[in-house]
Amino acid sequence: MISLTITAVIFFLISFIMMILANILSKKSFIDREKSSPFECGFDPINSARMTFSLRFFLIAVIFLIFDVEIALLFPFIIIMNFSNMIMWFLTTLVFLLILLIGLYYEWSQGALNWAN
Repeated sequence: MISLTITAVIFFLISFIMMILANILSKKSFIDREKSSPFECGFDPINSARMTFSLRFFLIAVIFLIFDVEIALLFPFIIIMNFSNMIMWFLTTLVFLLILLIGLYYEWSQGALNWAN
């Protein structure tokens, strides 16, 4: 038990020292304005190097990801159906689908599913 504790402390110290060294060595010591500006063939940039990101696209991607994970969570219900009590399986599936439908209704009522805006 004591050797396990000593091993854990040694691993913690090694990882802590590695993190401190990585933090110290990765710091930029000299920040130059010219080096941090975008480079366009030696000329000053005409437009900003940063493009605005559509928050609408991000919300649609998050909604897609959520519903994709929900579909992946539905697959085990089909496999469990053969091995469980049908009443309990039906109630569990019904509650899960009801939660998904409430979430879908909420997204719809908030206007997050309107693609044309």
